[in-house]
Amino acid sequence: NDYKNPAFKKLLDSLQQQSWELELLISGFAIFGLFTAIEPIEKYAAQASSQQNLVNILIYGLALFSCYILLFNLLLHVILRGLWIGALGLRYVSGDIDFEKLNYSEKFKNHLQKKIVSFDRYIGNLENYCSILFAISFLLIFYLIAFALVQASLVAAAYLISEIDFLPSWLSKLIGIPLLIFLLIGMLLTFIDFITQGLLKKNKWVAKIYFPFYWVFSFLTLSFLYRPLIYNFLDDKFGKKLIIMLTPVYFTILIIASITYQNSNFLSFTTPSSNNFANKKNYLELLTDESDFPGNVVIPTKVIRTPYLPVFIPHTQKIEDDIYEYNPKSKPEKDKRGLTSSIVIGWNEAENESNPILLKDTLFLEYIKAFNKIYSFEIDTLKLKGDFYATSHSKGILGFETYLPLRNLKDGKYNLTVKRLNKDKDSIIDEVEAIIPFWYFKE
Repeated sequence: NDYKNPAFKKLLDSLQQQSWELELLISGFAIFGLFTAIEPIEKYAAQASSQQNLVNILIYGLALFSCYILLFNLLLHVILRGLWIGALGLRYVSGDIDFEKLNYSEKFKNHLQKKIVSFDRYIGNLENYCSILFAISFLLIFYLIAFALVQASLVAAAYLISEIDFLPSWLSKLIGIPLLIFLLIGMLLTFIDFITQGLLKKNKWVAKIYFPFYWVFSFLTLSFLYRPLIYNFLDDKFGKKLIIMLTPVYFTILIIASITYQNSNFLSFTTPSSNNFANKKNYLELLTDESDFPGNVVIPTKVIRTPYLPVFIPHTQKIEDDIYEYNPKSKPEKDKRGLTSSIVIGWNEAENESNPILLKDTLFLEYIKAFNKIYSFEIDTLKLKGDFYATSHSKGILGFETYLPLRNLKDGKYNLTVKRLNKDKDSIIDEVEAIIPFWYFKE
């Protein structure tokens, strides 16, 4: 426990010499775990995107970005550490570089001696790169977590101003507005201090102003857990140099990852369905991969052989907001959307949670009626109204389903046009939500 004890320092020096074994062990397990985790995270991110769930999009997006950064750093660490082990083995066989035996001209010999100096120096530099890269890999994850926590605190402050029901409006604004201003100023000052590597801490008077923000944000960003690592990097010239080198590398990787090759001026996998294009997201039978999720409107297949056409519309928070705006009677007194816990206290509350539709049947009927009024259909020139009911999709997505009659149609190609009422200022307009082509052939 006595960090000043010479025996403790000797123990740390001994562990320091053998740390490369632990680094490789942890890197191996971490790389395996990251490769395993990326696929399910991508799946949940795709599901959140299809449901337009902003909170989950941010959570899974951050998790995915963290995995890619950590994976890149650890793979680079393993490669460099492998090179370091190879260099040690070569040193055992060949010793240091003998420039005289190479028999180069004076110009090249002097240049190489100046650049390389010695093989031992090369091994030492590799050791430094490996050790610092391993440490910075996990520090970057803490930075991403800190960024997410700061963004979450801004959202919470904004929510306090506008959405809290159990406090009077004046009190929530009195608390929320100063808190939001404090967080915005603190975020700006912390960012300036971060990119300038402690500039705001150097001036006596500026440091006094900045300290309260620094103290609050040290807890908000959990920096008390990794602060010693940061300052150990900042007081080391080699560590600073590596951080500066890696920053443009991350941006380059981000740019490279966003580059795709376009085969056509007209065709793309992201093109929405229309009269002349059928996107797989609008056809249930084509959603074969786990990462495939339905678009805003889905029909079973491109070729319909039954005298009816099932239509499924996935539920999103925006749809529910539009329903409440179109029919305020359907909105419950207490909005339970957002983050919640499965722990329920009290028998009555538990009963309400287990039977939300049965106990709020009137509101739910108003809800479904409003949804049916909002959506309408056209199959070419034939106008139809749906009779929707709430259901769940095979991929675990809640939504609304209806069946449109096709018995009177002739065989051939048709376009299903889904229209939706939207409020535009004081007027209501009928907008096209989706156009999905299909072929109808009677059995």
